[in-house]
Amino acid sequence: MSARYDEKGTRIPVTLVEVGPCPVVQIKTQTTDGYFSAQIGFGNKKPKRATKPVLGHIKNASLSSVPRFLREVRLQAEPAFKVGDVFKVGDVFAQGDKVAVTGFSKGKGFAGVMKRWGFAGGPATHGQSDRARAIGSPGAEGPGRLFPGRKMPGHMGSRRVTVKGLTVVDVDPEANLLKLAGAVPGAKGGLVMIKKMGKAKKWLGL
Repeated sequence: MSARYDEKGTRIPVTLVEVGPCPVVQIKTQTTDGYFSAQIGFGNKKPKRATKPVLGHIKNASLSSVPRFLREVRLQAEPAFKVGDVFKVGDVFAQGDKVAVTGFSKGKGFAGVMKRWGFAGGPATHGQSDRARAIGSPGAEGPGRLFPGRKMPGHMGSRRVTVKGLTVVDVDPEANLLKLAGAVPGAKGGLVMIKKMGKAKKWLGL
């Protein structure tokens, strides 16, 4: 996380995201696979840490290094690019674009209803202190069971989350950095997918 100040001196929280370079590893077409998609890579890892099928898959793409991550992106039509092409942050995004960022939220472990769902909790005094953070009665006597979807204690976080409408504040092609206004899901150093949504309204001095 970082910050930026607009013309009026308002502090805007900014997230720095490393984007690319992302080589195209595979292209699927309607004829061969029944749909259009492109598999792109990101990052680097040692070849000895990759399996033989992955190494063979990378060899077909004629890449100089083994990507740490491989992700498939669905396409509406047959793409104009080919296997081996490399996408850089400046080729895809521009200042003022609106994007949707998808990632996995931070894992919080087992959490109660107050932390997980924002319940108010019970009375903390008058002999009821043992129920201060308890869930209370989760259901009525009539059905004799709990209905699906009832908010209960359980595992919190580690879920796929998409944040839409973030604005691209700045693009740094030399450092492969994308500066987004606001926060993105996930922990520091986590993997996210960024999708363009269109142009944002003129603000932040853009």
